[in-house]
Amino acid sequence: MKLRYTVSEEVKLFFGGLIQVLLVAINTYQLAHEKWVGCFIVGFFISFVWTFNVKRIAFGKLSERIIYALGAATGAVAGLGISIALYQ
Repeated sequence: MKLRYTVSEEVKLFFGGLIQVLLVAINTYQLAHEKWVGCFIVGFFISFVWTFNVKRIAFGKLSERIIYALGAATGAVAGLGISIALYQ
């Protein structure tokens, strides 16, 4: 018997927002502190993640947009924490 687990669309939306804003928070720190290589790498991934998120949320319902925004807010805090841990 094969067990299948599928991730709900709400979870995908939450983590899509989280990952993108986490990267933006890290990139903002890198820009402010002239971390050139990290800035380039994270900048690439911001745009790459965005290509997946834009399709998913552009025509979403209000509840989906709220879930995405909650993930983004969580990503902002996590990105700040990661930046402090990495660079200080």
